[in-house]
Amino acid sequence: MINQDLTGISGHRFLYTYANGWVYEMYVKNPATIDYRIHTGHVGGRWVRDQQVDLVQLADDVYKISWTEPTGTSVVVNVLPNLRRLHGTIFFPQWIKQDGSKTVLFQNEHLDTMRAFRDEGPTYPIYVVPEFAEIQLFEHVGEDDESIISTAPADLPADFLQRRN
Repeated sequence: MINQDLTGISGHRFLYTYANGWVYEMYVKNPATIDYRIHTGHVGGRWVRDQQVDLVQLADDVYKISWTEPTGTSVVVNVLPNLRRLHGTIFFPQWIKQDGSKTVLFQNEHLDTMRAFRDEGPTYPIYVVPEFAEIQLFEHVGEDDESIISTAPADLPADFLQRRN
């Protein structure tokens, strides 16, 4: 088994832009949990806290984060911080492809609704979105900080997406 040194990603926030133009932000709150905001794209405006994930280190500076949401969406994100690159694959159920606006909210306050939409479907065919992304901001902010992702994307300062390091 590969040594699982997760210090290179746990406690970090990163802002990234997929090749299709969608802008996302992820905070690896701890080795089992992420918070995230979707700034632009098919479900831009959505934000989530305390999403349980499977986080592993595949090699030095190569991490994989995967999860399934209450909506039925599954996500796998491979992160290479030093190269400032990631590859994400999002597996949207058909109901989100048809009307993603139903998920554009603070998910944590609507978990039962998200599960009901998921169960109502339709699920298939799955809408698969595989994309590379450039990491424009990668910063250590510490673990378990509830202030990192604490507001909707629309409530952030106008220049938030221009942040770079």
